[in-house]
Amino acid sequence: MRHDSSVLVGQRPVDKNLPKTIVIEPLHGWVPLNLRELWRYRDLLFFLAWRDITIRYKQTILGASWAIIQPFSTMVVFSIFFGFLIHVPSDGVPYPVFSYVALLPWQYFATALSQAAESLVSNQALVSKIYFPRLIIPLASIVPALLDFAIAFTIMIMLFIVYHITPTWNVVWLPVFLLLAVITALAVGLWIAALNVLYRDFRYVVPFLIQLWLFASPVTYPVSVVPEQWRGLYSLNPLVGIIEGFRWALLGTGNLSLPQVIISSIAALLVLISGAYYFRRMERIFADVV
Repeated sequence: MRHDSSVLVGQRPVDKNLPKTIVIEPLHGWVPLNLRELWRYRDLLFFLAWRDITIRYKQTILGASWAIIQPFSTMVVFSIFFGFLIHVPSDGVPYPVFSYVALLPWQYFATALSQAAESLVSNQALVSKIYFPRLIIPLASIVPALLDFAIAFTIMIMLFIVYHITPTWNVVWLPVFLLLAVITALAVGLWIAALNVLYRDFRYVVPFLIQLWLFASPVTYPVSVVPEQWRGLYSLNPLVGIIEGFRWALLGTGNLSLPQVIISSIAALLVLISGAYYFRRMERIFADVV
C-alpha cells in the first residue's frame, strides 16, 4: 500500500486538499430543525429581507406612508364606530389611543402573516433551482413588517403628545411583547406557508382568517368585557397577551396578568415548534410542487 497525501476512492486517488463533495439527499419522516444551518445562511436571510423592503417601497406614490395610513385610518374608523357611537369601554384611556396601541402589534402580525403565507410561492424560482434551508424564506418575510411597525410607532408618539399621556416605566417590557408578536407571526406563517404550497386555495383563507382573528383579539375592546371564567381559554390566543401587554407597557392599563402572559406565550411557542417541524417535514417536496 502506498502511503502519501491522497486517499483511494475506488481506484482513483483523490487529493485531500480538493474541496469536499457534498451529496444532498431528501430526509424522511420527522427531520431535525438544524438551526446551525440557518446560522450559516444568515447572509442570505439578510439579503432576502432587504430585497423585500426595497421592493415594497419601490415605485410607490406614497412610499413608506402606507405604513402610517393603514393603522391610522383603521384607528379613525374604530374610534367613530366603537368609541363614539357604541361607547365601548377603553379602561379610562381616550379611545383613539386605546385602539391605536392595540393596532400596532395587530398590524405587524397581520402584515407579517400575509407575507409569510405567500413567501414560498412568490419565491418559487429560487426554491426550485438552488439548495438552502427553506426556513429562511418565511423568516426573512416577517422582517420588513418590523420597519412598518417602527414607522407607525411615530404616530403613537404624536397621539401621546396630543392627549398628554406619559408612558410608564413598564415600557421597558415592550420589546418582550414585540418579540412575542414576531414569534406568533412566524409560527402561524410557517404552517400556512407550507400548506399554501400544497393547496393554493389557502391564499384565500388567509384574509378571512386575519379578519376573524381581529375580532377574536382585544383590539377594539378590553379583556375586561370577557367573562372571567372564560379568560383562561381566551388567553390561548397569543395576541391576547401581546395586545394587553402593549397596553400595560405603554399606558399602564389593561387586565394583564402573569398567568395570561404565560398561557399566551406557551401557545405561541407550541405553534412555532409544531409549525417548524411540519415545515421541515414538507420541505423535501416544495421544489416539486411549488
